[in-house]
Amino acid sequence: MAPLNIADILSADPKTKYTCAKNILALARDNPAALYPELDFFAGLLDTENKIVRWTAIDVIGALAVVDQAGAVDKLIGRITGLLNAGNMITANHAITALADIALARPEYRAAITEELLKVEHYQYDTDECRNIATGKIILAIDRYFTRLEDKTATLDFVKRQTRNSRSATRKKAERFLKEYGFPPGS
Repeated sequence: MAPLNIADILSADPKTKYTCAKNILALARDNPAALYPELDFFAGLLDTENKIVRWTAIDVIGALAVVDQAGAVDKLIGRITGLLNAGNMITANHAITALADIALARPEYRAAITEELLKVEHYQYDTDECRNIATGKIILAIDRYFTRLEDKTATLDFVKRQTRNSRSATRKKAERFLKEYGFPPGS
């Protein structure tokens, strides 16, 4: 593989841009420390009009939380939580995953991040089905760190409500979650 030039994500050539995005995501997953010096670059991409570039930036920021000793990702949590209520389900789903990554890496923000994630069921998206999909994504995200939450009450109440969600896949996620943690859906 040729050396990665992260600026290629801004290329006018779609093939160059999207190949770069794919390679950035792989590097963020496999070696986040290699991308950490470029955190400000990715933070700047949160405002880009190109959705795939923005989604890549969100994912990278989440991945970099695990190597962020300086607390730079902390300053971006508010911007990422703001994307939960931006009306776009795919953007919200990327933000959900990034916030779960941050919650895993930064225990001091876990409760606040969870509180923000649980608000999604009340946000407006293109359709109710989009909100239901995002809600299912939240169940999966919180499942990644649920055992590490100090106060589980609000999360359990949220998941129990989702056993009545109109989307079958979201209901099933809620039921599996409750069963996994020893809470029968009707409890």
